[in-house]
Amino acid sequence: MAILNLENVHKHFGGLPAVDGVTLGVDDGEILAIVGPNGAGKSTLLKSIIGVLKLTSGAIKFENVDITKMSTHRIRQSGVAMVLQTPRVFPSLTVEENVMVGAMFGKKAKTFSEFEAYDEAGAMLDFVGLRDKSKLAVDQLNLHEQRQVDFARALTGRPRLLLLDEVMAGLNPTETHASIEMIRSARDRLGVTIIWVEHVMKAVMNLAERVVVLDFGKLLADGRPETVMRDPGVIEAYLGKEVLPDA
Repeated sequence: MAILNLENVHKHFGGLPAVDGVTLGVDDGEILAIVGPNGAGKSTLLKSIIGVLKLTSGAIKFENVDITKMSTHRIRQSGVAMVLQTPRVFPSLTVEENVMVGAMFGKKAKTFSEFEAYDEAGAMLDFVGLRDKSKLAVDQLNLHEQRQVDFARALTGRPRLLLLDEVMAGLNPTETHASIEMIRSARDRLGVTIIWVEHVMKAVMNLAERVVVLDFGKLLADGRPETVMRDPGVIEAYLGKEVLPDA
């Protein structure tokens, strides 16, 4: 059953179509990767779903509710969260306080007291492996750890849908593997549906259950990773060569 539906979605900047007529359904519990060349409209599509950018035309429905014109904070409270490539942390707050913000403004914000938000932040810091650094200033963490803070903060609101925008860029192989396992666990243990924009193709092949390819804002391919990555049109437009999963 689809948790998210995009219906003939367009986003133009001036006369330039960044997203050009995308129609797409995302099933509940799915891990969907969106790939494509730079400028293909991938991040624009995610930011349109979360409400940071407003569509030129088309409709976005989350759990059968039209969220196309909703404000970003209302979309967040409806159960959609996003983690960006560049961590959006509050440098004046501790790691724990950064994560608590997600509980206070997320899906269950109306039912969380400050003490419950504290407990929820602790649980999510356990989940991402940062509980021992909870009292540190967040600017003492490295890039990978700050992304983990963002991930934990997104999850404290108990979203149904999590949007990830190139969260593995710049990571070493060990950090990439840890991120893959964290995303998989968010789906398997917390029941979160994942839409994930990524350029690290080995990670995509080893985690995504379905891959959508965008090119010049249009949907070029949609299917199982091993099928999509062998598509001649995808190889020509984006990959340059066939990509296979690790053995």
